[in-house]
Amino acid sequence: MRVEIPRSHPRYESLLIREKLVEGFNEGYVVPQGLIAHGRGECFDYLIGEKTIEPAFKAIQAAAATLLLAKHPVISVNGNVAALVPGDVVRLAKVVNAKIEVNLFYRTEERIRKIADVLRSHGADEVLGVDDATATIPELFSERRRVSPRGIYIADVVLVALEDGDRTEALRRMGKTVIAIDLNPLSRTSLAASITIVDNVVRAVPKLVEVASTMRSQPKEFLEEIVRNYDNSKTIAEVLEHICQRLRELSEKVIKR
Repeated sequence: MRVEIPRSHPRYESLLIREKLVEGFNEGYVVPQGLIAHGRGECFDYLIGEKTIEPAFKAIQAAAATLLLAKHPVISVNGNVAALVPGDVVRLAKVVNAKIEVNLFYRTEERIRKIADVLRSHGADEVLGVDDATATIPELFSERRRVSPRGIYIADVVLVALEDGDRTEALRRMGKTVIAIDLNPLSRTSLAASITIVDNVVRAVPKLVEVASTMRSQPKEFLEEIVRNYDNSKTIAEVLEHICQRLRELSEKVIKR
């Protein structure tokens, strides 16, 4: 049962996210390791200021353009994503004409089916990776190697949310464009991805829906120019500069107190 959190609480949004994850854990599709991963990400969210910063918005624009240009885009979903933004994932998939696939490091048939049920309850017409995870990603030895031959295996663009370094590197070796949503700008996921959105998934995915919905009416040349001008290394560097500047400002405020 979810705890009622008063909207006046100064940490309302953060506590609401935690309650959603705990609810997913109690229902059996979020794992304890996912709770730990969220805590690590929340630390970085503090550092960026708990908002979508300009470098993240640049990455969101590039990601939206990339998804719209893709021939076989796929959105990969794990337990935390299913708990936090299932409806937004479904909306994004419809806007960019992407497949949705469940892919888990801690894979069990029960978790796979529960996550698929959550996505279907939010309007997903099809969820891959349940009964059809019969293909394997080369040079990947965790349970994440099991993918759908109609989804991640043939995708040209894969959106992965939250830290997933091994698979990101393996997908890049397969020649795929990988879009990562990861609050840690220095994770292997962030550094290996083609496009890294350093933002909280609860902000990033709704913004992706919004931006992609606006961009979908733009000509192909417009989208291609956005992608061509995007530099992921520069974007990550800008995130780190933002964090450094924010820490300097915070330290000055502490000294003046």
